[in-house]
Amino acid sequence: MKAKMTAKMIDFYKGNKSDIRHFLKVYAYAQTIGQLENLDGTTQDTLEMAAIVHDIACPLCREKYGNTSGSYQEAESEALLREFLAEFSLPQEMEERIIYLVTHHHTYTNVEGMDYQILLEADYLVNADESQYDQKAIRTFRNRVFKTKSGIHLLDSIYGL
Repeated sequence: MKAKMTAKMIDFYKGNKSDIRHFLKVYAYAQTIGQLENLDGTTQDTLEMAAIVHDIACPLCREKYGNTSGSYQEAESEALLREFLAEFSLPQEMEERIIYLVTHHHTYTNVEGMDYQILLEADYLVNADESQYDQKAIRTFRNRVFKTKSGIHLLDSIYGL
């Protein structure tokens, strides 16, 4: 199912290679951190599917607002996700959790659940590189947001912290 979802997401981005590369990298980091943190199978699957679709609102936000601000993404994601996820016949609880994760993936307070924590960390690992954040910003974000041993290790290893 995740392979079909990945292929559908690639189609959804209509050749936007930057968006495609971004979600694939976030998916890989989320998968890696989740496995290293020993998530149960359902939580791991939920996390991975959320990582695949986490930026589903970006094309709409660019068109509608001229940018992909996190608040715009969070506001616009739910309707897109409901339509996108319909064909996968996911258990309702899993679908609702994916929607929750995606509609909160730029909210760094009141983080509940390892899937939520790991999605934040995986997305930041990619954003820090793509946006070329400086060491001070990365260190500050790590100290403020990162919680998993695996995510911290990856961040430290990648950025020499």
